[in-house]
Amino acid sequence: METREKIRAWIGQIRSNFLALSVVLVAVGAALAAVHFKRTGEGSFSWFDAILLTIGVATAHASVNLFNEYSDSRTGIDNNTKRTPFSGGTGLIQSGATTPRAVITAAWQTLLWAFLVGLYYTIMSHWVIAVIMLIGGLSIVLYTRHLAKVLLGEFFAGLSLGSLVVIGAYIAMTGRPSMDVCSLFPAEVVLLSIPPGILTALLLYLNEFPDMEADRAGGRFHLVIWLGRQKAAYLYAFGLFATYATILLPALLGVSSWWVMLGFGTLPLAVKAGVTAVKYPEDMTKIVPAMGINVVVVLVTDLLLAIGLVLELVFAA
Repeated sequence: METREKIRAWIGQIRSNFLALSVVLVAVGAALAAVHFKRTGEGSFSWFDAILLTIGVATAHASVNLFNEYSDSRTGIDNNTKRTPFSGGTGLIQSGATTPRAVITAAWQTLLWAFLVGLYYTIMSHWVIAVIMLIGGLSIVLYTRHLAKVLLGEFFAGLSLGSLVVIGAYIAMTGRPSMDVCSLFPAEVVLLSIPPGILTALLLYLNEFPDMEADRAGGRFHLVIWLGRQKAAYLYAFGLFATYATILLPALLGVSSWWVMLGFGTLPLAVKAGVTAVKYPEDMTKIVPAMGINVVVVLVTDLLLAIGLVLELVFAA
């Protein structure tokens, strides 16, 4: 295989188009750090930290994708799925463009890089980063073999590749080894980490709809299998409602500015995706476009939260 084709294959293998999620999640955490520096006058924003954290989270995300691809090729799940742009695997192992051994090797290598970034911030910022890193690492390694088989896959996806990225990025940029643990978790940071966590869980959740039968045959037992598509669609719609409710909550409680309400900019798209899922849960010709809308809702909502926090900085007295 020519070098250019190999590069193209590996770009597809790590599902690079989905790594934008890592960028916007770190952006939310970094924007919260910038707000902290502005309010307290302690410390200053570091672009080096923002970029290094983005690379670390992106490689962890790539590791998740690689472990999942390897596992689904071993269990045969990807042999039975109907691939969509958002689900069903890449098909690169099945086509021979990559090999299972190469994929699992790359999975451990990317996880190692993410670990080294986390170790750096454990030393430079605070030991709490090690706890966050441990939860994330275990979620990556255990997801396909265990968590996705006991109704915990969506929860840990939202926690590890959602809320904890936001919190971890904030702590990495603002923490110091001498700081008290409680001071690392301001109410605003914790509350504003919840919407990205829910959105990440919903990203995985809706993408499970087309693969339900193949996942069941491959030994998985996630929420869509447990509930069935119709009930799962109602839960998806509720998850969207919970996302916007938790965006509103910090502003209502007075722990964040009203600029975070910019996240409501995706509400019309969310309504469209939720209504489509509830009305046509068994019709994949309707669900797949809704999955595309869902991706936009997830990425843009996170981005708008980050922009809202930046606007607070710009217009703060």
